[in-house]
Parts: sequence; C-alpha cells; structure tokens
Amino acid sequence: MQHPATEDVTEHHFPDEEDDENERDKEDEDDCWTPLQRASLGGDLAAVHAALASGADVNAPPREYYGRTALQAACSASHAGVVSALLAAGAEVDDLPGNNEAKNALQIAAGRPDLGIVRTLLDRGADVNRPASRYFGATALQSACAAGLGDVVDLLLRRGADVNAPPASTGGRTALQAAAEGGFQDIAKTLLLLPLPQPTEAGDQKRHHHHHHNRVPANVNAAACRSRGVTALQAASHRGHEGMVRMLLEAGADVRAEGGRYKGARALHAAAEGGYVRVCEMLLDAGAEIEAGAGPGWRGGQTALQSAAARGHDEVVRLLRRRGARGREGGGVFLLD
Repeated sequence: MQHPATEDVTEHHFPDEEDDENERDKEDEDDCWTPLQRASLGGDLAAVHAALASGADVNAPPREYYGRTALQAACSASHAGVVSALLAAGAEVDDLPGNNEAKNALQIAAGRPDLGIVRTLLDRGADVNRPASRYFGATALQSACAAGLGDVVDLLLRRGADVNAPPASTGGRTALQAAAEGGFQDIAKTLLLLPLPQPTEAGDQKRHHHHHHNRVPANVNAAACRSRGVTALQAASHRGHEGMVRMLLEAGADVRAEGGRYKGARALHAAAEGGYVRVCEMLLDAGAEIEAGAGPGWRGGQTALQSAAARGHDEVVRLLRRRGARGREGGGVFLLD
C-alpha cells in the first residue's frame, strides 16, 4: 500500500493567512456568548422574549472568533420565530459576523433550507450583494449555490444577486464554482442561462428554476481565489461530477486554467487526485496538457501523474501512461485536501 508523502505545510502558508495558534475552539467560547445569543441559537423563544424584556442588547456584537449576533445565531439554526422576534426588537440585518465562519444573517440563512427566513431578511432590507468576507466567507448567492438550494438561488437572483460576485480570498467560491463543486447541475444551468429540463409532474414544479431576464450569465472561467481556490471545472473534476464536467466544457471552460496559488491545481490534477478515470479521459480529450505542472504556487511542478500516484490511484496512473505521461510517479503530495 502506498502512503502519501509528508509535507511541512507551514512553509507554504502566505504571511497573512497564518493560523492563529491562540485561537480557541468553538467549545471554549460558549462563555463569550450573551444569554440572548445563546437563546437565539437554541431556538428558545421564551428565553429570547425574557432577555429582550430585561433590556438585553438585541444587537450585541459577536465576540471571539466564532461569535455571532443573536440574529445570525437564529438564522444559523433556522429558528424562524426567533428571527421574527429579534427583527421586531430592532435587530440589524446586516451586522458584521465574527472573524471565522464570517457570514452575516442573510449569508447564513441562504445556506439553510428555509426560504421564508431568507425572504423575511430581504424584505427587511438585507443587502443581497454584501461582499464575501476574506476568510472562507460567501455572498448569499454563493451560500445558496454551495448548499444546492435552487429555490433560494431563484429568489436571490430575482432580488438582484450578482452572479459573478468575487469569492473570498481564502477558500472562496463564486456562485458557479460552488454549484459545480456540489454537482448541482440545474443550479449551474440557471447561473449560465442554459436551458433547463421542464418539470414532468406537478411535484417537480417547485424544483424547476425559471430563467431570469436582464442579467448576465455566470463567468464559466472565473479565476480561482488566491488560497485554496478552484475554477468551476477544477471543482467539478475534483469531485468526479462527470455530467457537470461535460456541461462546463461545452460552455467553454478552460481545461488548462491554473488553480489557487496555495492548495490549488489544474483540472487534470484535480481529477487524477480524486481517482476519476472517466473525468481524466474527458479532460485529456478536451486538450488538457498531460505533462503540465500543477500551477503557479506551491508544488507548481507536480504533474497529474504524481497526483494520481500520491493517492494510490493505479488505474489513473495506467491511463496517464497510456496517454503519453513520461515523468516519474514519486514525490507527489495531496494538492487540494
């Protein structure tokens, strides 16, 4: 059995993305939440009303790395009744979140399967295009696409969500990249303005996403974010979503595009690392360079052959050899995980 090569990842971090060695775990931060924030997270409506009646600050800011306002906490657990109570008490819909998992109320709610909360926040003036925060943030539309919530995507697009809003600089995804990573083809088609299959039964109607006029399609070749970034094609390739890969290639996705500078890779490397033989074949047939290095950042000279070998994907190794790969198999590391 082949074991992955070890690596010292600290030498590959960018200076502004160093992990904070003193960061507390979420479990250690419970004492930093106000009683109202804790009650909102737990959906305890009686405790929420009691805290508000006693003068609790409905807009107390989040504290520590994983803190949230009361409204953000309620949205994270889809407590619609608590959300309504907090809004009635004057909760600010666009307040900033804590440092990590940094999403505001709408960005959080958009990734949860409760369309009513999303609509309520929008009706109360939430900014549908609030930018993604730098560290693993996401716009509301990006959150909905990542979660595969077609109805939420549809609502956000009707309310003017920017389909091409830039991703977070670390771990970010555009809306299309997020949909591609999850294999959500109908959502990707909606973003690309491609024809959608018509519903065949009444029960399918709610899952059918209508086209939106007067907007531009998603950029199929939007660049990967700087750190831990992938293009839409790279994301789909790494997850082995053959139908998505085919659709993106037909839409003009660049099979040779570079990934993020840290923890990024080209599409062929991504598919090889995942062990997806058929996807590798599709990418090679579309013009992927079999001897190309992974990209501009760390481990940039690593080939797809080395990526496959590092994971022990012998079938991919054999495919690449048959298709002309000549380099060595050893010395590879895990590029995308």
